[in-house]
Amino acid sequence: MKISKLLTDEAILAEIGSRIARRRLELQLTQSDLAEQAGIGKRTLERIEAGSSAQLSNLIRILRALDLVVGLEAVIPDVQPRPMDLLKRKGKVRQRASKPRDAESTHQVKEPQPWSWDDDT
Repeated sequence: MKISKLLTDEAILAEIGSRIARRRLELQLTQSDLAEQAGIGKRTLERIEAGSSAQLSNLIRILRALDLVVGLEAVIPDVQPRPMDLLKRKGKVRQRASKPRDAESTHQVKEPQPWSWDDDT
């Protein structure tokens, strides 16, 4: 199954657990072996493979033991500021996000005058 934004959180967790189980079997590891290598409990690994929620640190340990931790770079890539943004901010890196501004709140919009046929005279 392909992971997409249309899936529920539970479906995504189940797919991640299934992929971890398939990778474990591909490496000819038992749940006990993988849990020991990852430094977690066997029951924790069983829950993750079944699609239950888990602590992020446990997932990282499992990915490290399965030699998949480098895949996290693709999941959450390092975002570098664009060159024009660096120029605008004089080399400073953004620390906060800002709310989008409404056109009406930033610019005074004049109310249009009612139109009539004799405006030109």
